[in-house]
Amino acid sequence: MAVMLAPLLRLPPAARVDLLLVLVGAILYSIAWPTLHVTHDVPAAVQPMIAALAAWPIVLARANPALGWAISAAGALVIPMTFDTVGGYHIPWQVVHVLVLMVLLLVVSARSPLPAVVVAWLTTVLLFVVFVPGQDGRGWAVGLTVLVVFGLLVRWLVSSRLELAEQEEAADVERARRAVLEERAQIARDLHDIVAHHMSLVVVQAQSAPYRIDGLSAEVTAEFESIGATARAALNEVRGMLGVLRSDGQVAEYAPLPGIDGIDELIENSRRAGLVVTVERDALPHDPSEATGLVLYRILQESLSNAARHAPGASVRVRLVGSDTEVALTVTNDPSGAAAAAENRTGGHGIIGMRDRATSVGGTVTTGATIDGGFAVRAVLPLTVAPGTHVLSVANIAPA
Repeated sequence: MAVMLAPLLRLPPAARVDLLLVLVGAILYSIAWPTLHVTHDVPAAVQPMIAALAAWPIVLARANPALGWAISAAGALVIPMTFDTVGGYHIPWQVVHVLVLMVLLLVVSARSPLPAVVVAWLTTVLLFVVFVPGQDGRGWAVGLTVLVVFGLLVRWLVSSRLELAEQEEAADVERARRAVLEERAQIARDLHDIVAHHMSLVVVQAQSAPYRIDGLSAEVTAEFESIGATARAALNEVRGMLGVLRSDGQVAEYAPLPGIDGIDELIENSRRAGLVVTVERDALPHDPSEATGLVLYRILQESLSNAARHAPGASVRVRLVGSDTEVALTVTNDPSGAAAAAENRTGGHGIIGMRDRATSVGGTVTTGATIDGGFAVRAVLPLTVAPGTHVLSVANIAPA
């Protein structure tokens, strides 16, 4: 038995319900056909069709209950007008036909649109009032009305349960989202506090070194000043970008975002760090949008950092070219250190981050090895960006 039922259990629930309805329809048909001559004066040749009209509409109870009811109701209209009852049988339809019609009316009440429910209810009530003799028709009308009300109650109960389940699911998703946001905010607060603390120590040590250490040369003193200035700039950027994520009531310190005006300082800081950087400018615009300026600055910053890490000792050429609609940045490092660069270039996310930044303002970034064995980064960005464009920041760019 279990082996026979196994294929049935593998069917989808809807298919199993349809199969059950077919089985019920076959049972009702096997009852309606042999007993039809007992209740109605129907020619033998027509009896299979009349019995089918009474029993088989039930197979549509799941797939299309309104259609099934319409077929059953049409049969309930035609049969009393075409065939007479026999043997003192006073109901104009077979019991099987009445049961199928009531079941379909109940399913229509529970599942079909409300206009279809109203039509089915009124039509069925009229059928019983017109064709059932005496007071029985009115009694059937009351019973059918109760049946429709019960179906509507079931409908509203199921609908309210589904709506409640959807609300609970939405609440669970919202709770999970809030938990993730709170965790990210906590990480941002910790990162802000840690970085601000240590960067502050770097600034203090660099600024106080000439006073704490005797005999420093002018070059060393200038180097400490450069370290302090770089650390202060980095600290201001960290506070400006991560401080806004604090939710503990403390006011974040806001620093203006870097842009195209900060490129000279960025290049000068790179030179102080040991990079040999040459710059070529050609019709560089002075007033690109803030978004373009920020992305341009970040791409140059990342490119110089990559050159310092992956191609130490190589000279770097920076070329900025502007036009009426766009600005192009090319950063190329010489072959020196190319072996180290090849080993490390695939390990981080710096290039991916540069591409994401450029895409966020409608630009492009291309990277690759040069003919002489060096490496080049080329970014082409539009001068103007639509207001409200989201520019990727350090919070959503993976570290290199």
